[in-house]
Amino acid sequence: METILKTINITKTFGGLIALNQVNFEIKRGMIVGIIGPNGAGKTTFFNCLTGVYTPDSGEILFNGTNINRLKSHQIARLGISRTFQNIRLFNNMTVLENILAGHHCRMRAGLWGVLTRNKRTLREEKDSYAKARDFLNFVDLKGKGDRIAKTLSYGDQRRLEIARALAAEPQLLLLDEPTAGMNPSETGKLTQFVKRIREELGLSILLIEHDMRVIMEISDKVTVLDYGARISEGTPLQVQKDPKVIEAYLGCQEIIINKSNYPANIHSNTDLKSASLK
Repeated sequence: METILKTINITKTFGGLIALNQVNFEIKRGMIVGIIGPNGAGKTTFFNCLTGVYTPDSGEILFNGTNINRLKSHQIARLGISRTFQNIRLFNNMTVLENILAGHHCRMRAGLWGVLTRNKRTLREEKDSYAKARDFLNFVDLKGKGDRIAKTLSYGDQRRLEIARALAAEPQLLLLDEPTAGMNPSETGKLTQFVKRIREELGLSILLIEHDMRVIMEISDKVTVLDYGARISEGTPLQVQKDPKVIEAYLGCQEIIINKSNYPANIHSNTDLKSASLK
């Protein structure tokens, strides 16, 4: 399959802290790839580098063969990468539909003159944008809630709205930062199936950070493991969960063989894993 995103020796430091240490990574078009690792492993920093929030100190980020190291976030979004955040970041006092429209803004071509004159081209573009926003509203199962203020939605619906806003940018690559964080098992199961549907129906490549190992093991084609900013393992879910380096990173030992059937959900730290009493 064609490579859609590739990083070559990406390094990012903050003072004396090495957040990313020569990370090499690749995702093929149409794949779902999970990124896991203990807290502080560099997962969100990696996302921030991919989306222009941070500029890598060294290395290359190639999206469809184009170096995007120095591009700003809105330029990267226009190229075809959009994301959600670990902590939900909606425009809380705007309506649900307005939030989705904000995501589609990077695809609109009307300039200042068109906005001021309200010419036919601008009006047609706005009409099309509203139609697409309503389509994404229905796609994420928020039909009938377009006029509600975003902050009045339930937690699960806010997560769906944030994904809808990211999809409205019409990306080729969707980055999901802990999409099931704070969800109960029922909500987690529904969102897991929804992520699969995004790939199947929209044909997107998906890169996600997730602490719920059941989610990662169920939907990922490939899993990449970071620890102290470095990539320590990569492979299929089965290969990764049996890798001694991964077990040691999470548990501080190599004596436990992790079985998918009893992999605990919502792993956030070494302490969480040790207390899970894996067999």
